Amino acid sequence: MRSAPVSQPVSRPRHRTVIAGRYAMLDQIGTGGMGSVWRARDVRTGQVVAVKVLGQHSAALLLRFVREQAVRIRHPHVVAPTGWAAEDDTVVLAMDLVTGGSVRDVLDAHGPLPVGYAAALLEQLLQGLAAVHAAGLVHRDVKPANLLLDATGHDRPHVRLADFGVAAPIADARYTTVPGAIGTDGYMAPEQARGAVPDPAQDLYAVGRVGLELLTGLPPERQGRIGSGPLRPLLERLLVTDPEQRLASAEAALRLLRRLAVPFEPGPPVLDRHPSPRQPVDWLAWSAVAACAAIVAVCATVAVGVLL
Repeated sequence: MRSAPVSQPVSRPRHRTVIAGRYAMLDQIGTGGMGSVWRARDVRTGQVVAVKVLGQHSAALLLRFVREQAVRIRHPHVVAPTGWAAEDDTVVLAMDLVTGGSVRDVLDAHGPLPVGYAAALLEQLLQGLAAVHAAGLVHRDVKPANLLLDATGHDRPHVRLADFGVAAPIADARYTTVPGAIGTDGYMAPEQARGAVPDPAQDLYAVGRVGLELLTGLPPERQGRIGSGPLRPLLERLLVTDPEQRLASAEAALRLLRRLAVPFEPGPPVLDRHPSPRQPVDWLAWSAVAACAAIVAVCATVAVGVLL
């Protein structure tokens, strides 16, 4: 039996720590599969970004980091890394800051979503997947927790596909995992669970499971038959067991969804779950400013008196 890799201790970043002279850590906003997630300022560009701080450095986690940091896809419905940095035992991965939580959060809070709202989310997800597949990658872990939402309030939701830690090149046999499988149970296509080479059709099956969950509020293990409704033709073509009978591409799924012409319906508002922290008042600086103003006022009074 092979022994498990030994994890190395990792020092936690602190407020205002600057990692590798690049990312000034502002505040921790959550945790992810790889470690903690921070709001940070990119000192090179001045932009506020999200930064994943790598947790315990196991071999599996390092492999996920290497895979994810290599992804460079710029698309309105994708959140891919924009940079990375390392200093001593701290390794970080930077990406756009998305503050509205995830589709998982929305489902947990509100349950089933209106059909028109769900259709809008699926359309955006398929657009993002089309870009991912065009880049030669299969995401392999499409699920509500990996669908992040911009904080759009009561406006139309804006979803972004995230977490490329298990993404793999299309049809690359090196990324098969027989007898195990990489992905999340229930969302994996049957052939993916059997260890098939990565293929875009596997992501499309996951979209079908996500779509059914949006409509029913039920996770895959509790989902039954596809009920009647405007999205049934799409879901039936996505959830086919035989990948050869499934829709051939994200673009084909998009065309079918748009032919269904499901009108948008308002749904739960997507609020900012990570508002910027209020900066503490620097009373020392304000005291210095007040003192300077007082000195200037006194000098001005004296000068006026001398002139008079």
